[in-house]
Amino acid sequence: MGLPKADLPFGPETILRRILRILRPVVDQQIVVNAANSLPTALPGVVATQDRDIDLGPMEGIRVGLETAAKLGFEIAFVTSCDVPLLQPAFVIQLLELLDSHEVAVPVDEQFLHPISAVYRTKLHHRIECMLAEGQRRPKALIEQSDAKLIPVAELRSVDAELDSLRNCNRPEDYAAALSVAGFEMPDEIRQRLFPNH
Repeated sequence: MGLPKADLPFGPETILRRILRILRPVVDQQIVVNAANSLPTALPGVVATQDRDIDLGPMEGIRVGLETAAKLGFEIAFVTSCDVPLLQPAFVIQLLELLDSHEVAVPVDEQFLHPISAVYRTKLHHRIECMLAEGQRRPKALIEQSDAKLIPVAELRSVDAELDSLRNCNRPEDYAAALSVAGFEMPDEIRQRLFPNH
């Protein structure tokens, strides 16, 4: 993206604050895990923590988040990234309900898994710790080594017709498209930085 995605403006708030607002009525506790100690200073009601090793990728973020949630007494957690501003509360609720007795409930689009938009048993942080120690850093490997319920994305369209909850803003074009869907304009100063040649 070229800029910190969590801090990108999205209407009257940043993407991160928008996601936190969307999730507030759906979950009991919000935990934000970051890699480089760059969280906003004031996130009321949010437990902020960070990766122990910033070089281990998303698996370390999942591990820290699940471990933190487990220490707070929670048995399950919805895991998402900081760049899904079109996340739908009903999508999260559906995944939580579909977990049932499984260790993971994860959307799957044909063969493509969405492990950063899934529900996990918090006790899995122990398994992740072992996997990371063995050099396994891919969230897909965690899904493969767990009792995972794979949920075809078609089954989630009843609560999120366009599957907007799975739309990451990985590139400036993705961010611009998400803003357009939400009916917001990109601030000129951000546009100039993301699209300097336009």
